[in-house]
Amino acid sequence: MAFTGFGEAAVDFYEGLEADNSKAYWSDHKHLYEEHVREPMRALLADLEPEFGAGRIFRPHRDVRFAADKSPYKVQCGATAGPHYLQVSADGIMVAVGYYRMVPAQVARFRAAVDDERHGPQLAAIVDGLAGDGFTIAGDRLKTRPRGIDPEHPRIDLLRHRSLFAWCSWPPSEELHTAEPAERVATTWRRLDPLGRWLDDHVGVDLDDGAEQARRRR
Repeated sequence: MAFTGFGEAAVDFYEGLEADNSKAYWSDHKHLYEEHVREPMRALLADLEPEFGAGRIFRPHRDVRFAADKSPYKVQCGATAGPHYLQVSADGIMVAVGYYRMVPAQVARFRAAVDDERHGPQLAAIVDGLAGDGFTIAGDRLKTRPRGIDPEHPRIDLLRHRSLFAWCSWPPSEELHTAEPAERVATTWRRLDPLGRWLDDHVGVDLDDGAEQARRRR
């Protein structure tokens, strides 16, 4: 099935879930999630697959075992295609590329590459270019400099990062219910790809630590 847009009830479904994040609400409205959110997301990922690879939709249930917030359901539908992330929610569509979470070994490789005069300036140029184009540069960051790093280091802001990704979003509009988001997502992912490639080349997945590399905002 070709992607023709998210359903008319997609935003209303998530607004309701934000107001009543309960099993009762989910059970009563699950059909809206399946028809207006999940199935369109599957169609969108299928349309993007030839260029970006097979997609995967995250499950709607939250893992609350160690969370202070015991709300059982996610208030967005998130999906990945390789290093690319996409989500739809009551706030509209958000897309991102990067490493949302890094284990210590990955952080060490990241900082070594940022400090390197061959590779660090390349990342700085990528990040500056994305910021100049209106993307938000985000990630977990130290409030101070890492231990042993010169406070005058030219890339001190990047060295504070313990994760790094770039994202942008579009608020809900009638476009959400048309085929237009497919090309808009693809165009945005292409623009973000240099950041994903740099991280893949210089950080990568750390299998020895059993890490699952999460390249998403949530």
